[in-house]
Amino acid sequence: MASIAAQTYTPAEETEIKKWVDAASSVEASSPVLAELNTLLATRTTILGSKPSEADVALYTKLAPIVKAWSPEQRTGKDGLPNIVRLVDFVQNRASDVFGVEVADKVAIDVEEVLYVAPPVDAKAEKERLKKEKAAAAAAGGAAPAGEEKQVADRTKKTKEPKEPKAEAPKEGESKDAAAAAAAGLPTKKKEKKEKQPGGRQKAAPPPAAPLSPALIDLRVGHILKAVKHPEADSLYVSTIAMGDAAGSPDTEEYEGQVVRTVCSGLNGLIPLEEMQGRRIVVVCNLKPVKMRGIKSAAMVLAASPRLKEGEEDHHGGPVELVTPPADAPAGTKVYFEGWQGEPEKQLNPKKKVWELFQPGFTTTADLEVGFDAGVVKELGKEGLGKLVAATGGVCTVKSLSGATVRSSHKQDPE
Repeated sequence: MASIAAQTYTPAEETEIKKWVDAASSVEASSPVLAELNTLLATRTTILGSKPSEADVALYTKLAPIVKAWSPEQRTGKDGLPNIVRLVDFVQNRASDVFGVEVADKVAIDVEEVLYVAPPVDAKAEKERLKKEKAAAAAAGGAAPAGEEKQVADRTKKTKEPKEPKAEAPKEGESKDAAAAAAAGLPTKKKEKKEKQPGGRQKAAPPPAAPLSPALIDLRVGHILKAVKHPEADSLYVSTIAMGDAAGSPDTEEYEGQVVRTVCSGLNGLIPLEEMQGRRIVVVCNLKPVKMRGIKSAAMVLAASPRLKEGEEDHHGGPVELVTPPADAPAGTKVYFEGWQGEPEKQLNPKKKVWELFQPGFTTTADLEVGFDAGVVKELGKEGLGKLVAATGGVCTVKSLSGATVRSSHKQDPE
């Protein structure tokens, strides 16, 4: 994240900055503006989203002593204000390099202490529950579940006597005796099928397979709204990530007004949990979801790690750095390799091993830019390096690992 000194602001951003600088001057522990601020920060790292500004510093100055006095329940409890706590922690840890200020007395914040996490609503399970309630009510003859009216059979109409079946006229090529036998329910000889003549109606040919390309992989900018430790796996984080999905898309839910997916990543012990909060990353969106120790993971996070030498065993010990998209690219922005633009598959077929084919070509350059080395994937029969860029402009980068391999943050192994 570039420092405040390197930022330029639009007139709308200047207005937003002034609003919160003015609000900061009157902030107190009981101010109603705190709830508004906490809601705003649910989808932002800073007041402006991802840009640092004077408003963040002004708010930190007033909020730090307030947060310091809060109990754990006030910070991250059910009615707490966790996003304000996260802003205070973010500013004080990036004070000198991003915000240009010095913080002598930091507020003690344990980012792993999250007392309350709103449980996700499993739409499929809820639908199944209502279905079972309805079936049970129908079987018992009781009342239908709330919100549904029980249908009562209309017994006021007289039951009509069954009519004698009418003798049907013989079909083309069928004798009168065969037609009469059919009407009486007697077995009849089956008519032999005629052989199809050549030149008849043919089945439609299947659509041609999409040409091999890393563009088949759906790469997008993701925004981590929340990250916690996996309750059943020491090496995993469970993140709630917005990645531009439409409402009602498969494997999504709503969290604080945004459509999100749940993603498990094997980054616990490799990247501090506080560095996962509120940051933007690059996600692989069209792999088949898998369960990771009881929690369904519906995407993967891209991360770089040193390339293994020939014969060297991978112990997944790090170092690891997350791929960072351009600062101004919002969640959901399409990310692709230059020279390999195309339409991604809706969901990759695991049997075709598309991800496994192209991932070895994902790399980082001496300039710490992420790219795709076509020469690594012999099936393409091409050479050259295409940079990983956002549709809004700018190249995706890593912090310090050059010549590294870029892959998912966990193995896609189902339970």
